[in-house]
Amino acid sequence: MTQTPPPSPTRSTIFGRGSYAEALRIGEILRKETVGGALLVAAAVIALVWANSPASDSYFALRDFKIGYEPWHLDLSLGAWAADGLLAIFFFLVGLELKREFVAGDLRQLNKSIVPVAAAVGGVVVPAVIYAVVNLASPETLRGWAIPTATDIAFAVAVLAIIGSHLPSALRIFLLTLAVVDDLIAISIIAFFYTSDLHITPLLLALIPLAIYAFLAQKYRHFFGRKAPAAWVILLPLGVATWALVHASGIHATVAGVLLGFAIPVIRSQAGGGPEAGPGLAEIFEHRFRPISAGIAVPIFAFFSAGVAVGGLEGLGSALADPVALGIIMALVLGKPIGIMGTTWLLTKASRAELDKSFKWIDVFGVALLAGIGFTVSLLVAELSFGQGSLHDDHAKVGILAASLLAALLATAVLRTRNRQYREAEEAEKVDADQDGIPDVYQDRL
Repeated sequence: MTQTPPPSPTRSTIFGRGSYAEALRIGEILRKETVGGALLVAAAVIALVWANSPASDSYFALRDFKIGYEPWHLDLSLGAWAADGLLAIFFFLVGLELKREFVAGDLRQLNKSIVPVAAAVGGVVVPAVIYAVVNLASPETLRGWAIPTATDIAFAVAVLAIIGSHLPSALRIFLLTLAVVDDLIAISIIAFFYTSDLHITPLLLALIPLAIYAFLAQKYRHFFGRKAPAAWVILLPLGVATWALVHASGIHATVAGVLLGFAIPVIRSQAGGGPEAGPGLAEIFEHRFRPISAGIAVPIFAFFSAGVAVGGLEGLGSALADPVALGIIMALVLGKPIGIMGTTWLLTKASRAELDKSFKWIDVFGVALLAGIGFTVSLLVAELSFGQGSLHDDHAKVGILAASLLAALLATAVLRTRNRQYREAEEAEKVDADQDGIPDVYQDRL
């Protein structure tokens, strides 16, 4: 009698479908980031054109115009206000998103978070190593090792929205998760490696308004959720005080934005709440402040940071020959996909997992190329590394812009073909559904 062999164990998959609620939330974030990405690119283009026009002096005069209260060390240029002040709003959203993902999102589950988190780490380490190798001979330029470690989610999502409307949603979620974890790593790098002349007293004083802010947000979460003006009148002054004291301590003030985001509660109530309790305060604040971040704060920062006087073809050639720009381009265009793809592949082999059946490795490669678009945080780290307006800073920005454009073009070449194939597959499925007599209202759910 022939014995039936035991069934082979089911292999786990990566990049499978997340929860439906998470997919809806991610989709809404991506739509808002798409608009922000378009504004970001427009602001950068305007800055580049203005900075290289006959009226370039007026651009740099505007960027370097100082305003603020000197006794509080807040006599800053408009460019510095954009980097230290407005960008704190962006990092406040990063803090909200990180806490939301790891407290109530799909990333609270280890089996769903391990791959994108590890891939993000690989996408940080490999570019940093490549940049360091290129600039090993110069301790001065080696200071910019962290410039190519970040992914600009708004810019990347804007490109993805244009070229990849039919790609599986799991890829979009993977890209967003990569960028969010990427931002967390970037903030840690800024806090630990780009802090000079640390002043303990203002740093300790910053804990006072931060603690009051966190207590009020936790204790009266429903009140601040229902009464939008209350957050502006009560929480905003505490947030500004925290920001000012962190700035005075020598730690980059954007770190304060992340800490303030972490202080906002995610769960609807202290008892846990339920769907009937409505969205949590972090989700409410995300809805309120994301348009301000994507539509105002980040584009203004890009406008003041992306303006580089290239100096014609000769100047562009000189900038691209600088090991700073060369290292950034190699790190973002080559290092990012190598780090992300390599880490993901190693994890699948080590865990004997396999890709979800809905897509292929070439799709992951396209998204990994897209992660090479480093813009907002990379521009910030370049200024922290070399000082705004310095020769190396200008060359670094040329490298960031060139690498981001090249990464976008390469990702477009890969993903546009895949997007066309997915669209044809969807159309074939609809034809089959029509032949089977399935109503259109149900076809959208297939």
